[in-house]
Amino acid sequence: MEEFLSPRDACRVLGISYITLWRWIREGRIKVIRSPSGRYLIPSREIERLRGEEKRVERIRAVIYARVSSSKQKEQGDLDRQVRLLEKYANEQGYIIVDIITDVGSGLKEERRGLKKLLKMVADKRVDVVLITYRDRLTRFGYKYLQFFFEKHGVRIEEVLHGEKEPLEELVEDFLSIIVSFGGKIYGKRSHKVKKLVEHNKRFLQETLPISIEKLLERKQ
Repeated sequence: MEEFLSPRDACRVLGISYITLWRWIREGRIKVIRSPSGRYLIPSREIERLRGEEKRVERIRAVIYARVSSSKQKEQGDLDRQVRLLEKYANEQGYIIVDIITDVGSGLKEERRGLKKLLKMVADKRVDVVLITYRDRLTRFGYKYLQFFFEKHGVRIEEVLHGEKEPLEELVEDFLSIIVSFGGKIYGKRSHKVKKLVEHNKRFLQETLPISIEKLLERKQ
């Protein structure tokens, strides 16, 4: 005589949540019956079938990469929120999280410790998919180059939220960093013209943007 499991017991045996179980029922991935009293019951053969499928499917190795621009953003919990969101996504997809990598620094900075670690993992073929919230968390410029590099090593990038979304203050920081970098190459790093160029753009930003540039720069110090 076939045995039947309650939804609670089925979730416990399969290691899934109620939400996942009901989604599988709606999608037809798992078959259920209704008892005379109207309760949902899951045949034991369905549980064994799903457990067998899970054993046959090779689990995908995922690395979570999250970044914020400043220590203030980290203190405000922005970094933790990114990580939690990506962990939830990975679990829903059935991925194995092999590492969680975080960085605190500008997306323009190439010498990020976390990014270098991620690139090495990709080159060593220790990951199948890299999870990010938005592409600018990985890099401000040159995303296509990184994507090409990852794909050449059989790794894909999954952008969970899509597009670009960053605080206005972070954009201002990167904008000023670009001015300093290019100004230094044109006039020389110690030239007074670089300082004048930065001051001019600071005044322009102060007049046109709804944030305090001075307070922003104070937090950077």
